[in-house]
Amino acid sequence: MSDSPRGDASGRTRRRLLAAGASAAALGLAGCLGAREGPVPEPTVTNERIDDGWRLLDESESTVFERAYGPATVRALERTLTYEYVSVAEALDETFDTGGSPVVFFATRIDLRPALDGLPAGVGRDRLMPEVETAAVEAFRARLRSAGTEGLEEVDEGTTTVVGGHTATAWRFEGEFALDGEAPLPDGSTTAVDEAVGVTARLAVWHDGTDVLVAGGAFPSETVTAVIGDAVPGSLDGETVVESIADAEAAAALATDPAAFDEEVSVLIVSVE
Repeated sequence: MSDSPRGDASGRTRRRLLAAGASAAALGLAGCLGAREGPVPEPTVTNERIDDGWRLLDESESTVFERAYGPATVRALERTLTYEYVSVAEALDETFDTGGSPVVFFATRIDLRPALDGLPAGVGRDRLMPEVETAAVEAFRARLRSAGTEGLEEVDEGTTTVVGGHTATAWRFEGEFALDGEAPLPDGSTTAVDEAVGVTARLAVWHDGTDVLVAGGAFPSETVTAVIGDAVPGSLDGETVVESIADAEAAAALATDPAAFDEEVSVLIVSVE
């Protein structure tokens, strides 16, 4: 998969949408177990695929909350990187003028201050991690809503091994990304396209010995062109429709096999550190 940007206007629109979602998501995030002064370091996506086809949309930092644990006041800080897959985002923007994308990726580092050994007795990893996981799921839902994926439902929970050999709690979700626009017909008229593309989303949360890391992404669970083809009358196929509105490159992007995106997102998730 390769990055072939066609312009910055649509990227700026999505940055504004996703930044708004990030602010809302931050309200629910919990913190990490390390001791640190100054800004929270950004998470690092170590797999080189992040540089081949993905575009950094937003980088956010915030004080998530301040919460009292006995005599101690805990400040939770987070730093998040938001990416989108360029070819799909731009193909959808050209075809239906969408402001989001079903192919996105997020990486977050969460820091809790003071450090674990500065907290009252009984406030430790076993107590904090379930709170972090619950909050991370809600933040993930909010970020995906900002990217255009709605109705996210959890369908599976398990574990996975990430970089450094750490064990992460992992979830799989399903949702929908709405398509809303018009498609040209051979007779010169147009027809409305008002359909939803199925979306699969994956999320993982783990503690790396210093911080809590959160990584997740989403992708279509069916080819976008197939959904478009089902929405138009007659024998028109989705790739032809997209090519007539945009071009062959856009049609190819929206015809990408969902399994390719699944592999891409899964590899990126386990590479965050």
